[in-house]
Amino acid sequence: MKILVLGSGAREHAIVLALRSEPTAHEILAAPGNAGIAQDARIVDLDMLDPVAVSAYAIEHAVDLVVVGPEAPLVAGVADALRERGIPVFGPGKAAAQLEGSKAFAKRIMESAGVPTGRAARAGTAEEVAAALDAFGAPYVVKADGLAAGKGVIVTSDREAALAHAAQYLPSGAVLIEEFLSGPEVSLFFLSDGDTVRALSPAQDFKRALDGDAGPNTGGMGAYSPLPWLAERFGGEAEFVAEVTERVALPVIRQLDAEGTPFVGLLYAGLILTESGVKVIEFNARFGDPETQVVLPRLRTPLSELLLAAARGTLEDAPAPEFADDVAVTVVLASEGYPEAPITGRPLGGLAEAATVEGVHLAHAATRAEGDGLVATGGRVLNVVATAPDFATARERAYAAIDRITLEGSHHRRDIAARVV
Repeated sequence: MKILVLGSGAREHAIVLALRSEPTAHEILAAPGNAGIAQDARIVDLDMLDPVAVSAYAIEHAVDLVVVGPEAPLVAGVADALRERGIPVFGPGKAAAQLEGSKAFAKRIMESAGVPTGRAARAGTAEEVAAALDAFGAPYVVKADGLAAGKGVIVTSDREAALAHAAQYLPSGAVLIEEFLSGPEVSLFFLSDGDTVRALSPAQDFKRALDGDAGPNTGGMGAYSPLPWLAERFGGEAEFVAEVTERVALPVIRQLDAEGTPFVGLLYAGLILTESGVKVIEFNARFGDPETQVVLPRLRTPLSELLLAAARGTLEDAPAPEFADDVAVTVVLASEGYPEAPITGRPLGGLAEAATVEGVHLAHAATRAEGDGLVATGGRVLNVVATAPDFATARERAYAAIDRITLEGSHHRRDIAARVV
């Protein structure tokens, strides 16, 4: 197949690498890509946020499947334009993508579908924010209603910090004040064709910038998969996945379909395992980052078959996704100052040496070729991904590799997946 992947991050690089690893060779195109993706796909000059340009390119170049990686093109309606022209696309339309684009929309859908989640209040003024904070009490949870690149959420016991966070986003619209939920978090992906869903393997990511879950919220500093500790509460991964499928994924997909906005693409369920059961923290309308980087390397079923079946509405006839027994760990290398004010433009070194570590590959997030080398162009620069038969070995490999990479002022967490070891 000729497959066009839209996006420029490590998530998209992970998708490209999964497609390249299949027994059947594909022609893989990417826009806008990055320096790492350029090594594994052909970069095309295309504005991924322009629905007309993307659909025209897909028709002109006989693209068989378009895979939309990030959320912004979805909210911009790129998938709608492609579907109107009969081009298979993996990614929900603009209306269904509001499941991620608007936290208030997602809460309404969950309420209508009977999906377990925390209490929430929508606040459009500073006074409403203050009243909601006092009603729910500390710790305070404040979320920007729209897209915020993974940094629109604050969880704090400092009321003034919660008020300040809300004030940052109120000029753009209302914010959501939510009940604080306590427990381990799980990310679970579901492929959907608007009717049928197929779950992938669970993962856990690390949102805080510093070891021990300290520091500010980020887009994600690392992840691992699978989650062996699920057996303690659910009997195993299969039992957990079955429960979330029946109580969360299917009700949401059916509710969206009933409202005339079928969801075709990747439903990302951000879950928390509370003392009273599994509850949804949030939904995303695309593959999560950095969880994708540890889920897809373990996938045995050809990814292209699953994505095309979802795009064509034939997921029910596709094989259930199968995963290798090997585990995967990823550690994110971030620029100095990330997430508040990352310093970019600095050269990267040691990548070739890092990639020689057994079981390791690199997923580029924000890199650009400059001269004979690469420079960092964003906050999260790249992912070191390690697979192994066990977590101790995978962690050893990941950290042995990341220690070979040089980037002035960079930082990364040293405790990714440490608890499972």
